[in-house]
Parts: sequence; structure tokens; C-alpha cells
Amino acid sequence: MAMYIRDAVEADLKAIVEIYNQSIPYRLATADTEPISVASRLKWYRDRPNNRPLWVVEIEATIAGWLSFQSFYGRPAYCHTAELSIYVADKFQRRGIGSGLLERAIVSSPQLEIKTLLGFIFAHNHASLKLFANYGFITWGHLPQVAELDGIERDLIILGRQISKN
Repeated sequence: MAMYIRDAVEADLKAIVEIYNQSIPYRLATADTEPISVASRLKWYRDRPNNRPLWVVEIEATIAGWLSFQSFYGRPAYCHTAELSIYVADKFQRRGIGSGLLERAIVSSPQLEIKTLLGFIFAHNHASLKLFANYGFITWGHLPQVAELDGIERDLIILGRQISKN
């Protein structure tokens, strides 16, 4: 299975949103509880600074997943810190797509002038916690019962990794 990672283009938003919306019913990867629209993501896509890319993974001309870098907290002093989000389409789960995206994010961070990467992951999302741990992310914070999904209070884990200057 050849995996091709590239910068997303606006025409990819439909697939990006479809993949994101697939994750909502599982209550593992997002605090959104209802599907979002492509229109609601246009500003998010168009306002991305160059050093906060949005990547898609293509497998046999199909978008199988995506990764986004988001600025952390929106204040100038945090300009070298970015939050990562990774989503993989249901039919492409457990094929190394998340690993490929996360590995590329780590390797690309120095060129993007990012010194610190963060992941905000629900405590019950064991697969994502394991993925990030496999790439050297450690727990930097635990926010107990900060989200309510279907009447269940959920904890949020903040994972972090410093990026080497080498």
C-alpha cells in the first residue's frame, strides 16, 4: 500500500470533513457531537498560516486521512508550539496512516519553526494515546471530566513532545 502525504488543497475539504464526521459517533476523537459542514471549514482552511500545514494522505487516489497543525493559544509567545490533530477514514484504520502522518509532523517541525508539539486526546481514546506515546509524547496534563459526551463526563489528556534542534 503506497501512502502519499501532500499539502491539502481546498478541493480536499469535502473528504477532510467526511473523515472528520466519521469520527463523531465514536465519541473518541472530537468534542463535536453533530456533523460539521464543508462551509463551516472554509475559513479554517483559508486562514491557515504557512507554518501550520494541513496534510492529506492519499492511497490509490483516495484521501485516507489527514493531519493539521494548529497554533496553540493564539498568543505570540506560543508561536513555536503547535497542536496536532490526526483523523483517519474508517476503512483505512490500522494501516499505519496515523504513524506516517505523526512521523512526518515530527520530522517537519524544525522547518516549520515548531519546537513543541501537543496532542489533546480523550483519556478513553487508548489507540491515539498509544500512537502518540510511541513517538515520544508524554503526559503533560490531565483535565478531569472537562467534556460531556452522551451524558458521560470524559477526561482530556494533554500530551507533549519537545522537538530536538538537531
